[in-house]
Parts: sequence; structure tokens; C-alpha cells
Amino acid sequence: MRVTQSMLSQNSLKHIQNNYQKLGKLEEQLYTGKKVNRPSDDPVAAMKGVNYRSQVTAVSQYQRNLGEVYNWMDNTESALDETNKIIQRIRDLTVQASSDSYDAGQRKNVASEIEQLRNQLETIANTKVNNKYIFNGSDTTNKPVDLKKIDQNVDISTIDANNAKDYVLFDEKGSQLVWNESSNAFKAQDGTEIGFPIPDSFVAKEKGAVASNAEGVKIEVSSGIHLDVNSKPQNVFSLDLFKDIGNLIDKLKSPDTTADDLSGELDMIDHHHNNVISEMADIGAKSNRVEMVESRLGNQEILAKTMMSNNEDIDAEKVIIELTSQEALHRASLAVGASIIQPTLMDFLR
Repeated sequence: MRVTQSMLSQNSLKHIQNNYQKLGKLEEQLYTGKKVNRPSDDPVAAMKGVNYRSQVTAVSQYQRNLGEVYNWMDNTESALDETNKIIQRIRDLTVQASSDSYDAGQRKNVASEIEQLRNQLETIANTKVNNKYIFNGSDTTNKPVDLKKIDQNVDISTIDANNAKDYVLFDEKGSQLVWNESSNAFKAQDGTEIGFPIPDSFVAKEKGAVASNAEGVKIEVSSGIHLDVNSKPQNVFSLDLFKDIGNLIDKLKSPDTTADDLSGELDMIDHHHNNVISEMADIGAKSNRVEMVESRLGNQEILAKTMMSNNEDIDAEKVIIELTSQEALHRASLAVGASIIQPTLMDFLR
């Protein structure tokens, strides 16, 4: 095959152009720090990069969710701790008042302090975090406790199927019943439905007197994992708690109350105190799990970013060496091209 000057020149220019492209790609990698700057550079690596980036983004969102979880749990734990101290204070005052050395006037003073503590329990039960009530289940827009409604009795005979959902019903043991929309009836914890008319042994309060929502607030902390971040209000701020403390206050104000009558109230206080301790233990257990989830998310973040870096980031030292070598090759190709492209007849005619 005959090789012409024109063919040599064209091949030389083509190779020089290829060298320029390689130099441009290496320079772009150094500028961006990425091996893949567009899908055409490496389609497989680009697709993997999208998946790795989605994983890192998801982990970051879960970590932000954990911040919300800690906010709920820390405030719940703080509120329960304060509740525990108040109930303990009520017990101490009751022990003092149960002494025969206390007269009616002193017991009235004790009753006044316990009444203030009861009001403070209402304030704690209505704690809001980020403008949300944390002790009313998933109903975070309505306050869970209203002492005015608690102290006001509802006539059972006035409740029927038409207005029943406007009230909260409690059985003889103080357990709260749930209104079932589908069957239009109250349902006890054992599943038994209470028909109408409601037996006189039950206690009814206007809706809003005490928390009626038992559904937990769930926050996703990992793929498919949702945690209840709040405490069930019925376990602590129940109707029995405020009613029993109210009865204690009435006994302290009554001149006919004996020391033995007040001593009998200690078991009631201990019962509510144990409820608070149990709920605090439950929150503590949830907090421990959240810490484990946080540690796991931290490991996932490190692994995801490492895989993403290995897939996308350049080895700067290696690229610099390749760029230096390519520059040397490019200079050599220019020198060879200069010797190949010889003068033509037109150069002599000038």
C-alpha cells in the first residue's frame, strides 16, 4: 500500500488530538477530584454512584430523625423524673400528716401544698415539645389533662350511642375503655363491648379530661424500623392518679380524718409511684435501643461514604503521575509530527 505525505500528516494530527483528549480528561479529574464526571465516563460506576449517594442521603435523614427521637425521649424522661419527685413529695407530706401530733389546721396546710402539687402534675402532663403535646399519644394537638373536667362528674344516664364518643369511659377498676367507631360502642381492654345504657358502676368524663389516645408516636430510625418515642399517658397521668390525689386532699381538709385513714393512703401513693418508675424504665430501655441504632447508623454512614469514595474519587498521586507521563508523550508526539510533516513544493515556490 502506498503511503503518502497526506496520510502521515493526518495520522499524526489524529494521534495528537487523542493526546489532547487524554490530557483534558486527566486535568478534569484533578480539578474535580472525581473519576466519573459524566455517565459516559463509566456507566457502571455512575450507576453505582447514584445508589451509594442515595444510601448516604438516607442515613443522613435517619440521623436527623434520631435527633427528633432524642428530643421526645429526653423531654419525656425529664417530665417523668419531675413527676416522680412530686409523688415522692406527696408521700412524704402524707406520712407527716398521718402523725397524731398534726392538728386539723396543719393538715389543711398540707392539703394546700398537695393541691399545688396536683396542679403541677397537670402542667407536666400537658408538656409541649415543638408545639406538640408529648403525653397524649398520637393526638399531639390537644392537651391530655384538664383538671376542671376531671373534677366535674358526668351523669352516666345522659350518655347514649349518639353522644358517647364525646366522653371518656372508665370501668370499676379505673381502666380506660376505647370507643369503637365501627360497632358504635365502648370496648374494654379484654375486648368486651359495653352496650347502652351504660352500667352505673362505670365512670364517665368529658372528652379532654384525661388522655384518651393510646397510639404511640412512631418515627422511622432505619429502613422499616419505627420506634414509639413517647410514653403512654394512661400508664402515669390516668384518671385514678388525679382522682386519688383529690380524695387525699379532701381527707386532709376533713376534721374527721384520723391518722390511720391517712396511713391507708400510702399504698395508693406507692401504686402510682410504681407506675411512674415502670414508665421511666420503659423510656430508659427505648433510649438504650436508640443509642444502638445511632451507633449502627454511624457505621453505615462510614461504610457508605467509603464505598462511594472508592467508586468516584481519584487517587491524586496516581493521576498526577499519569498526567506527567501523558505530557511527556504529548511533547514527543509533537516532535515526531514536526519531523514527519516535511516541506512541500509550495514552500520552495514562495
